[in-house]
Amino acid sequence: SASRRKMNLKSERRGIHVDQSELLCKKGCGYYGNPAWQGFCSKCWREEYHKARQKQIQEDWELAERLQREEEEAYASSQSTQGAQSLTFSKFEEKKTNEKTRKVTTVKKFFTASSRAGAKKEIQEAKAPSPSIHRQASIETDRVSKEFIEFVRTYQKPGQDIYKQCKLFLDTMSHKRDLSIEEQSECAQDFYQNVADRLQTRWKVPPEKVEKAMDEVEKYIMTRQYKYVFCPETTDDEKKDLAVQKRIRALHWVTPQMLCVPVSEEIPEVSDMVVKAITDIIEMDSKRVPRDKLACITKCSKHIFNAIKITKNEPASADDFLPTLIYIVLKGNPPRLQSNIQYITRFCNPSRLMTGEDGYYFTNLCCAVAFIEKLDAQSLNLSQEDFDRFMTGQTSPKKQESDTFSPDVCLGVKQMCKSLDLLSQLNERQERIVSEAKKLEKDLIDWTDGITKEVEDIVEKYPLEIKPKSQALAAIDSENVENDKLPPPLQPQVYAG
Repeated sequence: SASRRKMNLKSERRGIHVDQSELLCKKGCGYYGNPAWQGFCSKCWREEYHKARQKQIQEDWELAERLQREEEEAYASSQSTQGAQSLTFSKFEEKKTNEKTRKVTTVKKFFTASSRAGAKKEIQEAKAPSPSIHRQASIETDRVSKEFIEFVRTYQKPGQDIYKQCKLFLDTMSHKRDLSIEEQSECAQDFYQNVADRLQTRWKVPPEKVEKAMDEVEKYIMTRQYKYVFCPETTDDEKKDLAVQKRIRALHWVTPQMLCVPVSEEIPEVSDMVVKAITDIIEMDSKRVPRDKLACITKCSKHIFNAIKITKNEPASADDFLPTLIYIVLKGNPPRLQSNIQYITRFCNPSRLMTGEDGYYFTNLCCAVAFIEKLDAQSLNLSQEDFDRFMTGQTSPKKQESDTFSPDVCLGVKQMCKSLDLLSQLNERQERIVSEAKKLEKDLIDWTDGITKEVEDIVEKYPLEIKPKSQALAAIDSENVENDKLPPPLQPQVYAG
């Protein structure tokens, strides 16, 4: 598919193009795939994941058996050190056994046939859950809990059963905080599957009512689990969020024309749709329930389709949608984007991601993020030189376009572009002045050093010599015996006018 995409780029000069088949599970089951599941759908990914885990367990056991044989051979040949070696290996064997037991029982079923005594015990546990469940609940958690109780009452006995199982699940999860997020995710997925199976097989609930019940179950348990499983510290979700955010900021200069986006924001109605789409994708982070986050993605996508339809005056195609979604993500730079995608992938009811419009739009969002991480000059229809200059901030395509305004462009936009241009010029002048000031400072320092050196050289060449005092001269008005024969001083003549 990568080579096909490159051919498309060369022939059509289209930067963004994905065949619809590429969005589907690579195993060919017909459901939507997901980059987080290496291109598989939820169902196929779990099968692959289980196979990989079972393979790992098998390899561990083979390793243990081989080491056991080697230990027995060593024991037979060397009696002197048998105590210490046997003790060491027995500890290893015990550790491996515990490891296998832990792995096998990590994903255990929550529902098993039990005796009446066991059932009574479960009911007591549901009525009196562990103290960890009685934590300080938020207003939203209280509201969701009340709504869930009201909902299950409408289902009567199946509802009571659902409520009891949800309480047991939350109690179980409170003791599994130290498990990896993948293992917690698998516990949640098992729980969804088992509740759905229980409603269909044991209580014979119709499919549409099962789907409604599963939505409420997800809402209830994930509202309570949210703060423990969203962007956990044990993962690198936060690091990925920052990397994507930094990448999107670096691509702030990308224009709709570069992405071949068929949306004209000069049309007021289209501009409103773009703003709503950006608002929806940003709002995703404020939701707690995976289904509510998905709903934000779906609303955003529908606004995009409407914006394309109004601009082109015809229905949008898939080739129009993905570039526009990328543009919206670049303009919005949604907070904690990767964390939200991971949270939905791990804890959403899998049927929502595998089929339907929610699954389609979510898969496209995952593709959009993957494209943003790999956007290059070719996919944006740019030369490598221009791309590098835009990425480093040396220039901006918006600046180049600011001189050619259409007559109906808003006055404020024109003024803003002029102001940006002026700021750019002032920035250049400022940089030039700073550069000249630094040069002047260096010249002054060099000049001072030069003068100092010259003075030192002259002083060294012509050292200061202090000569002894010569005989003092006689004062003019002192008694001068030798000049007694001089005439007396002239007397002033009075002039009688």
